[in-house]
Amino acid sequence: MKIIVFQQNNRGVSKVRGIRKYGQDRFEIALVSIDQPLPPVVDDASVYLPDIISADLVLDYLKHPDLSHDLALLCRRRSLPVVASGKKTSVSGIHTPPICCALARHTELGIYSEMFGAPEFDVRVYDEKIERIRVVRGAPCGATWEAAKQMVGVRVDEALVRMGLETQIFCTADPSSWDPINGKSPVHLAGDLHRAALAAAVKKAGFR
Repeated sequence: MKIIVFQQNNRGVSKVRGIRKYGQDRFEIALVSIDQPLPPVVDDASVYLPDIISADLVLDYLKHPDLSHDLALLCRRRSLPVVASGKKTSVSGIHTPPICCALARHTELGIYSEMFGAPEFDVRVYDEKIERIRVVRGAPCGATWEAAKQMVGVRVDEALVRMGLETQIFCTADPSSWDPINGKSPVHLAGDLHRAALAAAVKKAGFR
């Protein structure tokens, strides 16, 4: 699967690194960096965006809203799926989960959606401890896999607390970006999602 990642100020680097590390060689990734100083308003983003985008999926980690808007329009005209985490857009058909690890499964996103997005675990519990944990689906930055490693051998009740904390340690989202509605930063939300996903996996494993 060919993915093009658009970024400013290295905002997509950790995601590219995670996809390459945990994507099992299923992804070909091209990185487009727009790092020059930009005016507050960009009337025509075509100066900064490529004329042709050849990919199966576009990931938007741009900071400037005008660039993101014009990129979304460009991709919609070419029927290219776009994931723009944390963005608000008037362009229909763009996937805008609040954070990368809140992305639901979407058929049009292909194998990327199967492997990356809202976390899913498969666990085996023995003697009230996490004996084995497998990441079925996780955050593109790789935080899910790194946090999961810390759960092996940990008592279930402790693991359900630690999973959220460990995820926050490895999460690469901007902790200073607070959501005024839920009062949480992206890092806190990532921790909550991973803790809930582990709780669901433990319950599925038959541990009450």
